[in-house]
Amino acid sequence: MNAQASKSALDDARPVREAEGPAVTLAPQAPVSTPAKPRRGRKRLLIAALPLALALGGGYVWATGGRYIATEDAYVKQDRISVVPQVSGQIDQVMVAENQAVRGGDVLFTIDPAVYQSAVEEDQAKLESARLEVEKLKAAYAQAQSEAATARDALATAETQDERQQSLLKSGVVPQATADDSALKLQQARGALAQAESRVLSAKAALAGDPEIATDRHPAVLEALAALHAAELDLAHTTIRASKDGVVSQTGRLQQGQYVTPAVAVLALVATDNSWIEANFKETDLTHMTEGQRVDVVLDTYPDQPLKGVVGSIGAGTGSEFALLPAQNASGNWVKVVQRVPLRVQLDPGQAMPVLRAGMSASVEVDTGQTRGLPKFVAGPLGLASGPVAAAPAVPAASK
Repeated sequence: MNAQASKSALDDARPVREAEGPAVTLAPQAPVSTPAKPRRGRKRLLIAALPLALALGGGYVWATGGRYIATEDAYVKQDRISVVPQVSGQIDQVMVAENQAVRGGDVLFTIDPAVYQSAVEEDQAKLESARLEVEKLKAAYAQAQSEAATARDALATAETQDERQQSLLKSGVVPQATADDSALKLQQARGALAQAESRVLSAKAALAGDPEIATDRHPAVLEALAALHAAELDLAHTTIRASKDGVVSQTGRLQQGQYVTPAVAVLALVATDNSWIEANFKETDLTHMTEGQRVDVVLDTYPDQPLKGVVGSIGAGTGSEFALLPAQNASGNWVKVVQRVPLRVQLDPGQAMPVLRAGMSASVEVDTGQTRGLPKFVAGPLGLASGPVAAAPAVPAASK
């Protein structure tokens, strides 16, 4: 192989003769060298720049984040009213069925009113009797006054006769017995007047101290009126009506002929005129959360119909504080757990509202208007400070 290569090189160095002309000798050509590319330096630069870019991007996202606080531990809430009859009796008629929508004032069911109608009629009779008794008392007062006036006239006559008899006794015209008889009559007249005046006072007291009192203002009549009103109220309570717009539920115990009492609820009414969202946020998310901040709500049932609202109120304590059996943390095996605080979201009025049912799950996002900002050890040397960003104006809770 080497010999052949040397021979080929000598052949290339030999003079080449043309067809016509002198021979020309060609010198061997040197190989051309190309400069090496700096590929290794670029790779190192890319390897160093990629984590740096990721770190800067992550730091930016972290520093500008934290403005929106979200939770999926949120549910639709509505007022739930337990319908309890105010009077006892047998159910006469049932007007509603399970899950039926009703309006405020609609009749739900009725109780047999016969007993309560009889009580109303009895109390009406007692009222008329009380009014008649007051009229009798007024007549008795007038009679007592007349008797007192007669007793005063009799006393005046007796005094005049006694003075005359005493004067005649001194003149010796009449005997002592006649004068004594006149004095006795005077004493009797005074006693009769005292008795008459006592009867006047008694008759006046029977009229509550006011002889001119209106009949229906007399205490006895007022008592009868109160009893009649109570009986009429009981009669009205035999018709049970819906207090609000809503949907009736748990009507299984509502059967015609069943005996009900005021101590037992017979059905439930879920009011639909007022719905709100109860969201449970971690206690660490409440640092910059206040009432009136804007809220976005997405219901699991209607993911394509987002709702708007505001933070209506923040709970006074965590859920564990109001639990039926609060946690006992004064124990040796205590483990710290992040607590959750309930927050009420008031939905904005006027927006297109889908059909809401109590207990529906929702996702809630609150705009706190506050970002995390740079850490202090970074913001300090740079002369930067974190603060709130421009956010939607808060709505006072009282204006909703």
